[in-house]
Amino acid sequence: MSAQSATTGQVLEFALGAETYCVSIDYVTEIVDVGDLTQVPNAPRYVEGVMDLRGRTTSIVDPKVVFGIDDAGAGKRVIVFDPDIVKNQSAVGWLVDEVDQVVQITPDQIDGSPGNDAGSIHGVVKRDEAFVIWVDPAVVHSEA
Repeated sequence: MSAQSATTGQVLEFALGAETYCVSIDYVTEIVDVGDLTQVPNAPRYVEGVMDLRGRTTSIVDPKVVFGIDDAGAGKRVIVFDPDIVKNQSAVGWLVDEVDQVVQITPDQIDGSPGNDAGSIHGVVKRDEAFVIWVDPAVVHSEA
């Protein structure tokens, strides 16, 4: 686990189907509306396609496929990550249903990851009456 992924602080919450997830805001470079995606032949199933973001070809990943979520959802927004988190240093974004908010979290709000051997789930954040799954995109993309 990288030092950056081990810290608490601000996270960006987003919806995948009926569930809420979050990532450390440190990883996020921008949030954009999904545009025209170009399909890439023989790409892995989790790659929805590529799009041009400010002159840079950006791979758009569907985290629902990565995490095995069966909800089709709207897929309206793209969270674009810092290229340094991806093992081959390419630009990547996640197709999400909605981007909710940036929130501050504290260590006492975080429970460990229940039964996640791969390490892509950093923990579960308890907020009010809801749970938010904290995912680590650096781990996700190191395994992809």
